[in-house]
Amino acid sequence: MTQDLITAAQAFYAQLAANNAKAWWDDHRGTYDSVLKPAALGLLDTLTDPLSALVDTPVKPKLFRPHRDVRFSKDKTPYKTHLHMIWTLDSDARQNPVFFFGIGVGYVTVGTGMMGFDKPVLEDWRKFVDLDTKRITGIMDQIGKAGFTLREPALKRVPPAYPADHPAGHLLRMKGCVATTDIGTPADLPQSIVAACTAASPLTSLLLQVAEA
Repeated sequence: MTQDLITAAQAFYAQLAANNAKAWWDDHRGTYDSVLKPAALGLLDTLTDPLSALVDTPVKPKLFRPHRDVRFSKDKTPYKTHLHMIWTLDSDARQNPVFFFGIGVGYVTVGTGMMGFDKPVLEDWRKFVDLDTKRITGIMDQIGKAGFTLREPALKRVPPAYPADHPAGHLLRMKGCVATTDIGTPADLPQSIVAACTAASPLTSLLLQVAEA
């Protein structure tokens, strides 16, 4: 079923986006429960061992729930219009990076990173970037050539402890580091996800190194 997951998910979420209400969900949740969720869980299980082998670290799979947390959001639509899952590295580091896969109406993405650095990790990230600029910018260039795009930095300015014209200023302005690529609709979905994660794994390893410092 994983080969049909993209087609089934995009069709389901296109309809959900146009009818994001409990009544529609109740009428159609059988598709999620009997088609999308089992296929997603199967994909998580299928890739757990290969991704663990890729980083030589156990990983913990997780499928995100379909309901949105609307408590602090102006958008009160109750359901997510995408299917997202992650494999979190299970190490003794202070914070662990993840691999992730997502299907939305207009995208099929694979990525890696840390959505937001914990404060001690953020401090060490900046130290690493400052002291090992050439190696780290080389890693970013490498994954960029593989088709990955870094999420835009959260800060508009380089933190005051570092020069405003720092050669890696865009990295110093990050408060998390995430890289993604769109893989389209591949013939072999599991293989394509592993290939993309392999291409991104230098960043995964770098973030783990920072978190273990």
